[in-house]
Amino acid sequence: MPELPEVETTLRGIEPAIAGQVIRRIKVHQGSLRWPVNANLAQLVEGQTITHLSRRAKYLLMQLEHGSMLVHLGMSGSLRIVQANTQLRKHDHIEMQMSNGSTVRFHDPRRFGCWLWSEGAHQQLAHLGPEPLSEDFNGHRLYQLSRKRKVAVKPFIMDNKIVVGVGNIYASEALFRSGIRPDRGAGNISLQRYIELAGHIKEVLAAAIVQGGTTLRDFVNGNGEPGYFQQTLAVYGRGGEHCVACKGLLKEIKLGQRSSVFCARCQR
Repeated sequence: MPELPEVETTLRGIEPAIAGQVIRRIKVHQGSLRWPVNANLAQLVEGQTITHLSRRAKYLLMQLEHGSMLVHLGMSGSLRIVQANTQLRKHDHIEMQMSNGSTVRFHDPRRFGCWLWSEGAHQQLAHLGPEPLSEDFNGHRLYQLSRKRKVAVKPFIMDNKIVVGVGNIYASEALFRSGIRPDRGAGNISLQRYIELAGHIKEVLAAAIVQGGTTLRDFVNGNGEPGYFQQTLAVYGRGGEHCVACKGLLKEIKLGQRSSVFCARCQR
């Protein structure tokens, strides 16, 4: 599933081609996504300029002169910049042609993504926690919100009300770097360790963005290129392999119906 670094990479890939451009034509080939695409989307947005692009959590926000479009890549989605005459692929559900000749195509085999227009605020963005790379997110916040919490630390830091965008991959890697077991109780971790964990979350996400995200299944960026952060993963997806630090065998458990791999020697 595309996580925050993949979404940020996608944003940076498509922004130069569409920011400041007029939407000449938008065509919905399949509108039954996670939430139904606005039935009159073309009437709402054609002729408008995309004034600004931004990211909030794992959502892309295209600000228009009137209203905005919210895009989520879901489990398997991607946005690509292609030539207008490029052959349409299976699962290319939405295409948007810009005034400079660029065409954006939304590809989503599983159809868990979304493409929504709203005149005002998008309800999907309500009640979200701070961005992990912002100054609003730090170890003090994690410590304060974790007191008396019995939930394991990994699902705790993956809660979008605590902090947005820390998905399974990057939570696993940050916990490994911090030496914290993913199943340790969130309320039993000290302030100093949370300060270290917040720092490693920022480091892992920033490094992944630089390397274009993680190539898992069919993720590619806006130019159709894969991410390379997967080559540096220390624990995610490596259950039964040897730890890169101590050479012991990595252990795999289930937390909240998700697989979690960690080193029982290095993480406590």
